[in-house]
Amino acid sequence: MEPGQILDWCLSSLDGTVLVDSWGERGIFYNPGHVLRRGVYVLTVKEKDGDNDRASNLNRAEAFRVNLGVRKTTFQRMFGKVPARPAAGCVVDMNFDFTVFDEIIPHPVYAWMGWISVLNPSEHTFNLLKPLVQEAYEFSVEKFKKRKVLE
Repeated sequence: MEPGQILDWCLSSLDGTVLVDSWGERGIFYNPGHVLRRGVYVLTVKEKDGDNDRASNLNRAEAFRVNLGVRKTTFQRMFGKVPARPAAGCVVDMNFDFTVFDEIIPHPVYAWMGWISVLNPSEHTFNLLKPLVQEAYEFSVEKFKKRKVLE
């Protein structure tokens, strides 16, 4: 699959989402009516390495990574213990190859927050990821409602 196909699927399947370009990546945010300045992250597509995120070697030709935040209970069910937060510029202490394509793995930097990722997902792998995208979306809706009350 291509990054645009994934982003288009999210925008057409997840009500109240918007596309935001920022920090060298494109993100799907839950922000119905553009009530919040940005909204709440649902999913991002990162297509190049950043200063503090080089573990996936995204500077390879046509490499990209899909990232999303699931509930920590889901993360634990998938990967075991949630790792500690790494130092700035470092990766989480987990035994995964963060450069492998087409495999759902912990996010190399944000796994401590319950984020997962997949590099260059095939259509099959993206179909496996869809229920997790739905969970990330529902989690974002909950966070949005809390933030909206606070603002």
